[in-house]
Amino acid sequence: MRHSTIGRAAFIAAVTLGLAGLAGAEARAQTYKLMTGPQGGVWVPLGGTMKAMFEKAVPGVTIQTLPGAGIANVKGVQEGKADFGFGNSISTVDAVNGRPPFGEKTANVCQVANLYPQFFQVVVLADSKIDKIEDMKGKSIAVQTKGNTAEAISADILKAHGLSYDAMGKVNFMASYNDAAALLKDGHAQVFTLGTTIPASSVMDLATARDVKLIPITDKGLADMKKINAGYNKVIVPAGTYPKQDKDVPVIGYSTHFITSCKLPEDKVYAVTKAMATHVADMAAVNKAMAKLTPKEMAQDIGVPLHPGAAKYYREVGALK
Repeated sequence: MRHSTIGRAAFIAAVTLGLAGLAGAEARAQTYKLMTGPQGGVWVPLGGTMKAMFEKAVPGVTIQTLPGAGIANVKGVQEGKADFGFGNSISTVDAVNGRPPFGEKTANVCQVANLYPQFFQVVVLADSKIDKIEDMKGKSIAVQTKGNTAEAISADILKAHGLSYDAMGKVNFMASYNDAAALLKDGHAQVFTLGTTIPASSVMDLATARDVKLIPITDKGLADMKKINAGYNKVIVPAGTYPKQDKDVPVIGYSTHFITSCKLPEDKVYAVTKAMATHVADMAAVNKAMAKLTPKEMAQDIGVPLHPGAAKYYREVGALK
């Protein structure tokens, strides 16, 4: 009887310890949310690559990827609805300073890394008789939904050229680049705007069905854009990027970067930053623009506070003093 009692006690103790261990492991497990971008852009596949990288680099962490957009991602991190996200330098700096479309200064959005340049592209049907931004007046255009940086830039570029949405024949607010491109395919719109890398898959797909061309930004147009947001700059879409594009096209440029909640533990963000810096080739497999990304470029100050975890890694590798 005594041995039986001891056996039962040992069994109960073992079960209790086992349950406690499971509870402890469960408590240590953490799911983080990463906001990406609209379908048809590079942020969705890049987010998938980062999910795999982060889950391998940070034991016990699961990454849940969610659709998003530049402005929406900043708001999501600020409001605690997301832990990580892709951002655009121009709109995130607006958020830090409390400028529209943000109602107040953000206090919970920290910088992790700069990633690559973005190209704001104004794509038109070749037979639309649109050769400059001013020619868009009265046309049907397809832009992204509110909360997308490319939509905000669309409004800015119209404003810089004396136009507005009211001057358009019709404005279609689309949830994805693919949906916007489909409108041009079907002839329901003549203009499609997007902000992403080059070549954009949605534009390439459109170009298989219809002849298209890019509308260039002029020096005056750029100067007027910079009056709206000093973060705008000029980048070049090289000739041959898209079918039948026989010359370089200057367009509005800005930077994509990676943001996080300032409340996240230093060790977690340190591990995430290190994973990105040591797996550039994996990210470049999705976006060639990142092929030569260095820790020094990742650490460049763009006016968004750097998370202590990211700063620790950059100091360790000599990218930050």
